[in-house]
Amino acid sequence: MKEEIKKLLEKAVNDLKSQENWPAFADASAGKPEIEVDYPKNESFGDYTTNVAMTLGKILKKNPLKVAEEIVSFLGTPKEFSKIEIVKPGYINFYLSKKYLRGVVGEINELGEKYGNNETGRGEKVHLDFVSANPTGPVTLGNGRGGTLGDAIANILQKNGCEVWREYYVNDFGNQIKVLGHSVLKDEEAQYKGDYIDEISGRIKSKDPFEVGQVAAKIILEEIIKPSMEKMEINFDEYFSEKSLHVGGEVEKAFALLKEKDLIYEKDGAVWFRAEKFGDEKDRVIKKSTGEVTYFGGDIAYHKNKFERGFSRAIDVWGADHHGDVKRVLGAVSALGYGGKLEIIITQLLRVIKDGKEFRMSKRKGTYVSIDDLLSEVGHDAVRFFFLMNSRDTHMTFDLDLAKEKSEKNPVFYVQYAHARICSILKKSEIRNPKSETNYKSEIQNPKLELLTHEKELGLIRELNRFPELVAEIARTYEVHKLPYYAIKLADKFHSFYNELLVLDPKNPELTAARLELVKSVRIVLAETLWLIGVSSPEHM
Repeated sequence: MKEEIKKLLEKAVNDLKSQENWPAFADASAGKPEIEVDYPKNESFGDYTTNVAMTLGKILKKNPLKVAEEIVSFLGTPKEFSKIEIVKPGYINFYLSKKYLRGVVGEINELGEKYGNNETGRGEKVHLDFVSANPTGPVTLGNGRGGTLGDAIANILQKNGCEVWREYYVNDFGNQIKVLGHSVLKDEEAQYKGDYIDEISGRIKSKDPFEVGQVAAKIILEEIIKPSMEKMEINFDEYFSEKSLHVGGEVEKAFALLKEKDLIYEKDGAVWFRAEKFGDEKDRVIKKSTGEVTYFGGDIAYHKNKFERGFSRAIDVWGADHHGDVKRVLGAVSALGYGGKLEIIITQLLRVIKDGKEFRMSKRKGTYVSIDDLLSEVGHDAVRFFFLMNSRDTHMTFDLDLAKEKSEKNPVFYVQYAHARICSILKKSEIRNPKSETNYKSEIQNPKLELLTHEKELGLIRELNRFPELVAEIARTYEVHKLPYYAIKLADKFHSFYNELLVLDPKNPELTAARLELVKSVRIVLAETLWLIGVSSPEHM
């Protein structure tokens, strides 16, 4: 509906352009108003609102209320709205009609889990690289936060029609692998510590640090990292080996391409990429004087490989410690000829608190704070829901006590309880109506949705109507944190509806049938919202 209102407003503004008394439109320097449609902060002011009249009033040096009146005169009152209202200082508010809202219930129940799907991403092949922690130890909480975000983005993009490829980039080549080898050998260059290192040490006979590191990395990937991903219910299409880029000659091919474009040069025995030319603060080494390819050098080849596989765009989800790498990687991708096709999302740090104090886990694993321990403490659903409740660009605090609480204070419990309550209502609707010889469900074959007139019912439908708009919005912005909050608000409106109105009314089978249709539609949307963030929808609690 947001997009439909935008189209209506664009047409009205274009009609105004043609009027002789709007000469400022003839002057290109007067500017063109950007049309924004949003939800009013106060629901009493309608379902949608726009400030386009105020923006236009500034351009034309006109009273925004007069401008709003002109716009509304061109809009008329389309059948989807009960009224279009102007309020000071120039807002135009749109009120959806009851007929339109009731139609939303029917649409949801007809489409089922496909409600909210759109085709904006049809034909797009998107490469999504996330988690991708070095295979040198257990998955940390920071990696886990990026994992839930990446997985949710993939789900959202798929719902918008994109073909999404989930990939974990395994850094099984380079200095960190040699350091891992030294750690397993427990020599003077060892850095990684923990029970997992002790366990691996007894399984590898080689004494060559790099060879030991590669074997150890494979063990860590297969026996620690992949099981962690399974516990988080993150399924990758591929675990891509960095080593394959070096062995297959793709790194040198990428360097050769950049050399042809005069974008790399030699200095002090090392090979440098002209990163400063692409907005970085200085040029960057891609091959050391020792002949060792840097992490950044391998990254260049990896991104070239992505686009050569036919992906139309790529999204990388990185941790906060990689913030400084953004400009150089975007610059390299642009240098390769794929400018504008890579997006990099940075997640911020997080900490866990218990009893009001920061909680340190996984001492047995050395310096790592492991996602496995958090999963065992509070469960998969709470981890994913809590991780995604915070905007990716903010630091977050994970409240362990709240996540374990089985009450309405716990947001994931509150939302899941709403779904379980709905399932209970629908199950009860299968039993015999004490006032008749049939059950509630079969009693009315064609429910009369026009009986849904109570503000609690209409308010609930209004929230359901926002779901497709939210799906489309997050596909553009990646603001996945809006999904948990939407689920909370929808659950809140459902609980309020249920606490005030009788759904299964033996004395009123027609109203019961209509309300059951509404309840079914809420279950569909709530379950789909939880699926998008990777949280289960229990039928019993």
